[in-house]
Amino acid sequence: MKINRSGSAVWSGGLKDGKGAISTQSGALTAYPYGFASRFEGVPGSNPEELIAAAHASCFTMALSLILSEAGLTAEKMETNAVVTLEQQDGGFAVTASRLSLKATIPGADDTTFQELAAKAKANCPISKLLKTEISLEAELLG
Repeated sequence: MKINRSGSAVWSGGLKDGKGAISTQSGALTAYPYGFASRFEGVPGSNPEELIAAAHASCFTMALSLILSEAGLTAEKMETNAVVTLEQQDGGFAVTASRLSLKATIPGADDTTFQELAAKAKANCPISKLLKTEISLEAELLG
C-alpha cells in the first residue's frame, strides 16, 4: 500500500519581510500564515517546526495504540506532546531534536511493559524513521 498526502506553501517577499501561507490537503490548514516572525520571534502564525512536532506526536501516539492492541491492551487516554528544537549551527539552522512526552492511562498495563511498548512505538513510527535527529521520549503511566 502506498499513501500520498500533501501540504503546500506559498511565499512572497524576502526572508525577514516576506509572508507565507501553508495549506494541507485535508483542509485542516488553509492559507494559514507563517513567516520569519512566527518562526523566530514568537509572533502568532505557524512554522515548520511546530508542524513537525504535531506530526511526530500524532504519529507516535497512533503507533503506540497499534502496539498496545497487539499486546492485548487498550489506552483509556494518551496525551503526547512533542517539542522540536531548531538550532543555529555552522552554515545555517538544523532541527536537532524531537522530545516526546507522553501521559497515558492504560488499564492493565504495568510500567515495565508500558516503557517497552512506548520505546517500540518511538523507534517505529514513520515520522520517527523520517527524522534524522535524536528523538527522546518521556513516558508517564497514569492511574
